[in-house]
Amino acid sequence: MGVPGPFPGSPGRPDAPAPDREEVDRALERLGAEYEAIETSLLALQDHAGRRLLEGAELSGTTKERWSEAERSITVLWSLFDAYTAALESARELRERRRWPSAEDLAELTELLHGEGVTVPATDAETAGGGPKGGDPEDGPARPGERFSLEGLVARINGLYARSLDVIVAADSVWSALPARIDLLSAELQRTRSLAHSVGVRPGEHPAGDDLERITEELSRLRARVIADPLAFWVSSSTGSSAPGGGRPDTGRYDRAARALEDIRREVAAVLDVRQDAEQRLMQLRDVLSRADRTLTEARQARGEVLAKIAASEVPAVSGPSTALHEQLAAAADYRRRAQWHRLSPLLDSLEERAEDELHRARESLTAVTAPLAVRAELRGRLDAYRAKAARHGVAEDPLLTERYDIARRMLWSAPCDLRAAEQAVWRYQQAAAEALVPLQREGREES
Repeated sequence: MGVPGPFPGSPGRPDAPAPDREEVDRALERLGAEYEAIETSLLALQDHAGRRLLEGAELSGTTKERWSEAERSITVLWSLFDAYTAALESARELRERRRWPSAEDLAELTELLHGEGVTVPATDAETAGGGPKGGDPEDGPARPGERFSLEGLVARINGLYARSLDVIVAADSVWSALPARIDLLSAELQRTRSLAHSVGVRPGEHPAGDDLERITEELSRLRARVIADPLAFWVSSSTGSSAPGGGRPDTGRYDRAARALEDIRREVAAVLDVRQDAEQRLMQLRDVLSRADRTLTEARQARGEVLAKIAASEVPAVSGPSTALHEQLAAAADYRRRAQWHRLSPLLDSLEERAEDELHRARESLTAVTAPLAVRAELRGRLDAYRAKAARHGVAEDPLLTERYDIARRMLWSAPCDLRAAEQAVWRYQQAAAEALVPLQREGREES
């Protein structure tokens, strides 16, 4: 609703000449257009869906307080509009008396149109409530008996209208945004809870089941609060806009509940995946633990062989199979038989990681135990390689080489084998073979 500008010849311009008939007619036309705009806005305010919802709701908190003030303001608005209507009709009647108004008529019209001749009567709302608390008194309800010009009256109407509409639009925006979203989220929660129950995720038995109950209670409380006090969930515009409804609904609590439900939904989906591939994962676990057990058995056997065949060697002890892992594997199989998927899911995750660690430990144990045998095998290979080289150059039957070879071979193929002494014997044979090959290499260079 607009506010008309000052008219030519108004009391605010004492030096201006008295308006003529055309100026008065233009002023009446502008005021008539303003009247139509005010009436249209007030009727729209009266029929606003948000207003009807506010009137029929059991309100509390901030909304109850602000709507009570807005109701009083709307009552005052109609009172001010009635005063405006009466003043405008009086001016029109005076103008319609004569086609060519006299100087006295023009002076009286000037006072009606621009003077502070409109007296606002008292209303029940003003008497009972005293108008809005706080705020700019220029925008508040008129005091009984207060006098206005038509322009001042329009300005007061505009202020009250904007404040009343702001309450209605803000409440309607929250009601339009949040309850429907809460209902959709509640329906999704019911589907998730039904699915969760089917895989054993229930309150008291699984943390996610307890979380579902908390989200259910939170959505119930949130919906009740939104319905009773929508303005508690309204964030005014940070730009400082004074337009009615300038702001947005605060969806913080809803968003947190939605994120929590999504986390639970993913967890339930993971449990469902467990139900689908539980048997395959259990078979794979049994296979991994079986390989670990076999490897440990092989390591224990190899340790006995090392202790019998290798002298003066520190051989690490070999532990037995993990009893705890086998017990947990049996528990996992029991959970599957009883369809306790919510218990099986975290147990399988833990078992898969620990079973791989167990297999890795068994392999490391076997490697550590058989290290002396690997060293002996490497020395045997090295000795045979040097003998083959000596044979290719025709010096293998050299008495010294034959003697040192026999000593090294006897050490490496006897039990228990002293690896340190055997390594020295292989080195001495290597040195003798190298010395035997030197004359041959020198002769070859001389012939060339």
